Amino acid sequence: MDRGRGGVSRRTVLWAVAGAGVGIVAAPAFASAEAGECAQRAGLAEQAILARHVRPVWGLPGTLLGVTAWPPSPLEEAFDEWNYWFQAHLVDCAVDAALRAPAAERTDRVAAIIRGIRARNLTGWTNQYYDDMAWLLLALERADRLLGVRFTDGIQDLRAALDAGWDPEIGAMRWRVGSDYYNSCTNGSSGIALARLGDVARATQIADFLDTRLRANDSGLIIDGVHEPGARVESAVYSYNQGVAIGLETELATRTGGSEYRRRATALIAATGRAMTKNGVIVGAGGGDGGLFMGILARYLALAAITLRDNSAARIVHASAQSAWAHRVDVDGLPLFSADWSEQARVPDQPETPLHLSNGRVAASANPARDLSVQLSGWMLLEADYQLTAAGL
Repeated sequence: MDRGRGGVSRRTVLWAVAGAGVGIVAAPAFASAEAGECAQRAGLAEQAILARHVRPVWGLPGTLLGVTAWPPSPLEEAFDEWNYWFQAHLVDCAVDAALRAPAAERTDRVAAIIRGIRARNLTGWTNQYYDDMAWLLLALERADRLLGVRFTDGIQDLRAALDAGWDPEIGAMRWRVGSDYYNSCTNGSSGIALARLGDVARATQIADFLDTRLRANDSGLIIDGVHEPGARVESAVYSYNQGVAIGLETELATRTGGSEYRRRATALIAATGRAMTKNGVIVGAGGGDGGLFMGILARYLALAAITLRDNSAARIVHASAQSAWAHRVDVDGLPLFSADWSEQARVPDQPETPLHLSNGRVAASANPARDLSVQLSGWMLLEADYQLTAAGL
């Protein structure tokens, strides 16, 4: 499709992919026929997850949560396993949808999912993993700021938890309570949340930690993390780690005006394009936890494209959205996405052993298209594609 600017509709919506004062645009609802097509695709991805995954929690009124797989096992359908961080991204996607197509039912759905998270978490808003809590804090902050859906106690509790996870000697966040591991996904997501909540000083420290301690000299990519004391690195590279680092540098570039943050974001976008795409499309990362990696990268590439006017970032998102849509399979008229956006999706034909948490990580289904994480990535990508197209990028 031609990505040029088209005619502008008189009807407008307020939409955003970024933090307060960053990338918030009074954008035309359908700046072109192309934007209308992108909005329709994002809407179908939304409908697919609502139909297949979203259910009340234990019959409690006013609550919703995402079943972790489709078709679900009885234990999955009963939210025996529920995967806290998947739900945080379900909130974020629901916020995206409410910005794309404002309606009371969408705003109410955001609130219901948040209530569902609080209900299923049983003991409060927090858990033992600082990355999980940062993802939820990001989602609650966006819901509050952009939709007026307010869970102030959740934001306060999660912010306090991140303060507890800060190690001033290392200048970084721990992965989980009591851990010696300082990883990029925890620090990148925490840094973005802290920047949006006004703690630019600590967000800057985190960005410097990512750049000086976790950026690989050869590839320019952000590695997974480092153990301290001892400086033992885990050098694997994952797409979502690039995403949160890009997002944090972008937030700081706008908030501080510092040219180094723009430079670092631009360099990381280029490195990501070289190493983490194939034919311009973000490479697959499997199911389970990995199912979310691609969508997170797409979200923060869109942020960089809009706020920094980075065309390279926009091209990756557009190419990935085109490929994901081309390789979907429709089930009852609604899309099902592949865990690899360059490969044809396959319909899961029956429930499998429930997704389970092992050593802090969620395992994938045999057919990862079954996993909520994979479908959330597809939805996240198509919302990002719409946001860029509506902005004329």
